[in-house]
Amino acid sequence: MKLSAPLYHLKRKARLLSRSENIPLHQALDRVARQEGFGGWSLLAAKMTATAPAAKLFARLAPGDLVLVGARPGHGKTLMSLELAVQAMRSGSRGVFFTLEYTEKDMLDRFRAIGVERKDFAALFEFDSSDDLSSDYIVKRLADALPGTLVVVDYLQLLDQKRENPELMVQVRALQSFARDRGLIFVFISQIDRSYDPAVKPCPDLEDVRLPNPLDLRLFSKTCFLHNGEIRFRTAA
Repeated sequence: MKLSAPLYHLKRKARLLSRSENIPLHQALDRVARQEGFGGWSLLAAKMTATAPAAKLFARLAPGDLVLVGARPGHGKTLMSLELAVQAMRSGSRGVFFTLEYTEKDMLDRFRAIGVERKDFAALFEFDSSDDLSSDYIVKRLADALPGTLVVVDYLQLLDQKRENPELMVQVRALQSFARDRGLIFVFISQIDRSYDPAVKPCPDLEDVRLPNPLDLRLFSKTCFLHNGEIRFRTAA
């Protein structure tokens, strides 16, 4: 069954409905799903999971990868990254989500938005919203991480927001080395520069990544850019 709009549009529609009618997000999601001909959001999400871009992308990831996921606000980069973590957990690996953008309640809402129950991965998912976000902090927190663990950093540009932290380039290199040594996969959510013009190209790319501080983007082995339902995945040459 073809949806009337891309999945991320339907999730946004549900969020707006939740706010406008002051109802829980899960009720809004179910209402949107029924409008699409499904009994509930979990059924819609399950139907879409089989062909979900995140499942296809995850199949192409390997231990030691550094993945850059970039998009303008509201175009699905956080949900894509969370879906990658879910794919890792479904394969039996851990998923760890570092963020300064979201609360744990926000994350629960996003689990529901992709048709997943947080409790299903109670032993595999870790959420960390510490203000101490930096490469040193991440390495310490992942001291016992097993190969295959997928780590989301939300977002790249926040790593060196404190003056006492090393430069962004130094931190990403450190995490690259750590990922390779331990067999981890790192997914970095990235902001896109405001100068990006979708009228010029349908999807942003490396040239559009917002970099307030210098960073060699060749450090990333794979990239995924999203815009208005368009998804562009690339492997570094």
